[in-house]
Amino acid sequence: MGNGTSIGRVRGLGSAKSGSHHWLVQRFTAIGNLFLLLWLAVSLVLLQDYSYATVAEWLSKPVPAVAMILLVVSTFWHARLGMQVVVEDYVHEDGSKFACLVALNFAAFAGAAFGVFCVVRLALGAH
Repeated sequence: MGNGTSIGRVRGLGSAKSGSHHWLVQRFTAIGNLFLLLWLAVSLVLLQDYSYATVAEWLSKPVPAVAMILLVVSTFWHARLGMQVVVEDYVHEDGSKFACLVALNFAAFAGAAFGVFCVVRLALGAH
């Protein structure tokens, strides 16, 4: 197990045991997004028109409101996971990496919170 062989150079540099969870969660959010976007497309096709009043009335029902909230949260979570990988791979300085990840988490949380707020506001009838 010397440092001269290929196996000797990589021994001990194996998995940190957290990448597989990240990968799995990203795949689950992708599958969830796929089903929720299909539901959204079918639901929009079945509406009689696309006026504000019609869409707001549709979104004020519990099932569409909950499904839309799930779609918003899942989409922002999936985007955050993907962008985290990009930041970790391409930002090399520790301070910059930390700042980018903080900004990324803030942007993802703020976007998801704003989306949920908008859906809840429409669902409660505050047009």
